[in-house]
Amino acid sequence: MNQFKPEGVLKKQRRAVAIAIILIVLLLVMLMISLNTGLIRIDPVTVVKTIFGGGDPRDELLLFEFRLPRITIAVLIGMGLAVSGAVLQGIVKNPLADPGIIGINAGAGLAVMLFVTYFSTELGNSVFLMPLLAFAGAGITAAIIYIFSYKKDEGVSPIRLILVGVAVAAGISALMIVLTLKLDPKVYDFVATWLAGSIWGSNWNFVLALLPWLVVLIPFVYMKSRVLDVLNLGDHTAVGLGMNLEKERRILLAAAVGLAAASVSVSGGIGFVGLIAPHMTRQLVGSKHKYVIPICALVGAVLVLTADTLARVILQPAEIPTGIIVAVIGAPYFLYLLAKLND
Repeated sequence: MNQFKPEGVLKKQRRAVAIAIILIVLLLVMLMISLNTGLIRIDPVTVVKTIFGGGDPRDELLLFEFRLPRITIAVLIGMGLAVSGAVLQGIVKNPLADPGIIGINAGAGLAVMLFVTYFSTELGNSVFLMPLLAFAGAGITAAIIYIFSYKKDEGVSPIRLILVGVAVAAGISALMIVLTLKLDPKVYDFVATWLAGSIWGSNWNFVLALLPWLVVLIPFVYMKSRVLDVLNLGDHTAVGLGMNLEKERRILLAAAVGLAAASVSVSGGIGFVGLIAPHMTRQLVGSKHKYVIPICALVGAVLVLTADTLARVILQPAEIPTGIIVAVIGAPYFLYLLAKLND
């Protein structure tokens, strides 16, 4: 029987590689469409020429200073939120876990909102502080959720973690609404748009602020793929295999918080990406996290880039926050998952 096992493993690997190639091609197609989307249209041939240095100054300015930074940020945000959701679902063994649903995004958002409100929206180089501030806010929120979910001799219950997270998220959201009522109109407009999930950071400084978090944390999570697989087997099995359960949960939770917080710091309240992308990924490649993590990152990138492109097209010249487009997709999918779990 063992002689068939390598072939089965190879088959899964080939499938994962094929799906990755399809997603990369789809991402490149969406990249070209997004580069050509806006009030000023640039045909695909001119886009390619401009990228390789053959365009006129106007096209270069439009592509390299406005559209490419935003597209890059949309891709990075999609990756960060999707992988964060995959990790959280692996930790709590609950398919409804998502950094937005359990309050991590809200904690990060509160920290960023306080910073933007009291230190002006003209951020300059202080943009590099925002992921750190978001991580602090999300980290404090995650610690509160973890403490209230922990029971002596039992550890952290996945169900308690979800319920406490939902309650904390609701409390933080209420606090944020109260704070917005005290803002002057200019700042209020900015904060309201940010809370709706607008990719407002659209220059290369925001890319540079976000990129290191993903470059460090996504490979780290991938290295922990086997730990996530063991966690999915159940607490008793994990302990029986010699795993320090609570230590590994805390480490992975910190990584998920870091990914979500850095993404939220430049994207606002974009929800459901961490819920949808892992589910789609598991349907494509199964539950092994060495396949789930990279494919999930690609699915999240395609999802957010597509949503952001639609957000810029639907009501031109006005723009819909990207988070609203994702919510239009994510809310029905969330209801579908609830119905499926109740079957």
